[in-house]
Amino acid sequence: MSIIEEAVRKVSQHAPRPAAAARDVRREAPRHEARGEPVDTTQALRFQPVMLDDELLEENNILTRLSDPAALRAYKILRTRVLRRMETQNWHTLAVTGTTTGEGKTLTAINLALALAQDSNTWVFLVDLDLTRPAVATYLGINATRGERGLSDYLTGNATLDNIVYRIEGERLAVVPNFTALPHSSELLTSPRMVELLHALSAESPRRIVIFDMPPVLAADDVLAFSRSVDSHLLVVAEGTTGRDQLRSAKEMLSEMNLLGVVLNRSADRGENPYYYGSERRA
Repeated sequence: MSIIEEAVRKVSQHAPRPAAAARDVRREAPRHEARGEPVDTTQALRFQPVMLDDELLEENNILTRLSDPAALRAYKILRTRVLRRMETQNWHTLAVTGTTTGEGKTLTAINLALALAQDSNTWVFLVDLDLTRPAVATYLGINATRGERGLSDYLTGNATLDNIVYRIEGERLAVVPNFTALPHSSELLTSPRMVELLHALSAESPRRIVIFDMPPVLAADDVLAFSRSVDSHLLVVAEGTTGRDQLRSAKEMLSEMNLLGVVLNRSADRGENPYYYGSERRA
């Protein structure tokens, strides 16, 4: 058994720790609406609707255009496990990260958000917080060609929340893309403007799970800087890409955070293990 597979096994055996009592917006939000109860969706409809290109989605291995039964099954199982653990802990926010580039963490974040949104009781925000290498908009084909604004505009005070949220047609998913790379990313993640954004997202109705696509944990201090503002973390690793030393270092850095689980991409094992998903696209 490889060190990556062993890490996956160990994480799956242990429930995440209770959230730490920290200074953040996590504990100020109301509980998610009880599953099965009708929710008022009027407020959600005010966001800018966007239609996605099916050919691009298929090219980029986006969940709504996937035809691989094993991949579809893996994401559904991952969705259910994520939902159960988040509901058990009353968590609403999840940061998706990796150890280094090329492990598929952005694609995992997007497809997990879509899988969660396909649950009839779940509404989702997907926020691109990889401020130095934003890629969510590129994967989904959301282009800033007509003056569209994104997260960088909000953080610099040039946009409101309604200006930067895009509602995916036909899904219970809204995306906050970022079109411009920003320096001093970790400082921006702890800035008053970011705190305002987190408060605004937590106050939205219907209450949503918020997925943050973060940079790799070993690439910058962004994940550490933002950790007190997020409930849990999901680590993405890739067979043939993630090294032993990288995994050990990532495990050490995440040891004081709520690690919800590990996703293993591009595994040669295409069996029944729900954590295994082979994707060729990297981010």
